[in-house]
Order: sequence, then structure tokens, then C-alpha cells
Amino acid sequence: MSANKLLVPVSETGTLRQTVEYAVSEALADGSGTVRFVVVHAPDVASSDVPATELRQDTEAADELLSRAEIWAEEDAGEDSDALTIETNHVGLEEYLFSPEDVARALNRELQGQNLDTIVLDPEYDPGVGSPLLRPLANELDDLGISYEIASVTRQTRRGPLLTGGSPLRLGATFVASLFFYMLLAADPFYWFEWVTGVMAATIVAVSMSRLTFSSDPDGSTVLIVLRHFVYVPYLLWEIIKSNIVVSAVILRPSMPIDPRLTKVRPAVWGSVPVTVLANSITLTPGTLTVRVRGDHLYVHTLLPSVRDDLFEGGLERAVRFVFYGRDAMAIPTPKERGDTENLQPEAENKDESDDPIGGETGAEQ
Repeated sequence: MSANKLLVPVSETGTLRQTVEYAVSEALADGSGTVRFVVVHAPDVASSDVPATELRQDTEAADELLSRAEIWAEEDAGEDSDALTIETNHVGLEEYLFSPEDVARALNRELQGQNLDTIVLDPEYDPGVGSPLLRPLANELDDLGISYEIASVTRQTRRGPLLTGGSPLRLGATFVASLFFYMLLAADPFYWFEWVTGVMAATIVAVSMSRLTFSSDPDGSTVLIVLRHFVYVPYLLWEIIKSNIVVSAVILRPSMPIDPRLTKVRPAVWGSVPVTVLANSITLTPGTLTVRVRGDHLYVHTLLPSVRDDLFEGGLERAVRFVFYGRDAMAIPTPKERGDTENLQPEAENKDESDDPIGGETGAEQ
């Protein structure tokens, strides 16, 4: 690699130290160079609209990480330290980064804005956004045509018993939740054999899925979120029943107006799990269908003007905020009041079916 102006996103990994060493050696390959270390901030620290209880801008930890990378870079440069320019920065503090695609675009803006040549990725780098099921960052960089290289480092071999895959709290919480649902579906929850098979099944799920079920150790807020779901589920069922009645009335009375539209909504929820719950709740409600989540926007197909109005009024969004952020978060204005709604299609009779309002690569993604 001939480039000597490098952008290096950093996070707490076992290969960070080696990545810094690799970046410095590449930057100094032509005698002098620049290494710019950046920390990409996760969604819960990126939006000024997040409720006060959720604003945990851990910039001190990020600064400490950047300082550590800077010290390592100076050590690795050695006698050539005068030929190496070291820069640090925070990325994402003023925006909402939900997916690897958002992170890739933010890194590209930093790359272009600072006139850097390429990105050096730590092979274990994790920006802390999205989920393991989302496309990895490297794929998104490829799709956007962004120059990058994965640092050539030696990863530590990790060996150990299967039970070390998650902390005791995560294992225990996953076990209890799995056993609860198993017994809820059991034919006879008072039969001893159901408990034997339930414990076996819950153990397998806890051992294999605890790290995917919880991104961090559950705490008091996790218990509150679970309890609030007992309020949210009946509310969601009521919304489903109401929407069923409205849609059924349209089916039985064809003279009633139907105005299918594709809309875009920027919900005031943050994090992959809350966004997923909201998107699925919208889909479960007849008359609305979440067709795509892109960045911090939901693309929702609405069948009727009334259900579209309900979507823009943000009833489900408010309920999801209550579940994950508490009662204070319900005071945030509705999407319509915030100006976070948009109709992407004109009147049905004027709509061009070849249009792709989402802007995806192919029409199949709609």
C-alpha cells in the first residue's frame, strides 16, 4: 500500500495495539505520513434528541482510547516520530449512526474532509452499532467504493469451555427467559417431564445464544424494560384490533377511499432493538408495512389515509419509547410535529411504478 495518509477507526479490541503498529509502519513507508485515529460513537451518544436519561456521552473513555493509540503510535515511530503526524477525532457525536452503512458513510466523510488516502481497519473492529445480523462494515465500504485495508495482525487464539461465551448474568437471564417461554407453551406446565425437557432446552439456548440475546450484562433497567412490555403488548394488540376493523371495513365496502403511499418516518428511538421492535410493531398492524430500515429512517407502506395519519401521530413510537426509555421519553413531540415525516409517492393515479423512492440498488428491496 503506497498511501501514507491513513484513517484508523479504533475500539477496544485485542488487536488494537498491533493495528496501531501496522498503521504507523504503513504511514512511514515513504518516509513520512499521517495517521488519524477516530472513535465512532454509538447511537445512544449520537443524537441531541435522546432523552436525558439516555444521554451517556462517554467521551472521556473515547479520549482515553485515542490518547492510548497516540502514545503507542509515537512509540512505534521511534526515531521517525518527527516524520509522523498523529491526529485524533470523534465521529458521530452530531449524527445518528444506526447501521454499518451509516458508519461507512461517516468514515468516508472524514476521509474526504481530511484529504486522507485510505482506511486501515482493525480486524476485530466493532463500531458498536447495529447487530451481528447486519452486513459487516467491510462489505459496506466495498459497496460505497471506499478504499480500505484490513491490518495484517496476528489474532490471539481463543480457547476455553463453551460456558465462557457469556457472563453469568447473561447466561442466567437467557436461561430464565427461555425456560419461561418453554413452560408457557408446554402442554402441562405442572408435569415433571416438562420441567426436565424445559431445563435442558433453556440450558442449550443460554449457552449458545446469551451473547446474542444481550449486548451487555442485564441490570435494573433491563428488568424495567421487561415489565413495561406487559403494558406494551396489550396496547399493541388493541392497535392491531382497531386496524383490523378499519381494513376489514374497506374490504367490505369498496367505495371507501384507498390511497396506498410509501412514506418515510424518522422515529425518535435509538438502538437496534428499539428500532426493530417499532418496525415489527408497525408491520403487525394491518394497513402499514415496514419495507426497509435505512439509517435512522423507516420506510413504511401505508394503505389508507387514516392509518397513515396514525403513523405520523406516532402512537406506537411513543409506546416503544416508554418501554425502552421510561415515561419521561413519551413527552417528545410526534413525528408530524417534529417534521420527521414524508410522503415519498404522489397521488396513486399519477404514480410511476418504475420509481424507486427508497433509493435502493434494486426494486426487489422494496
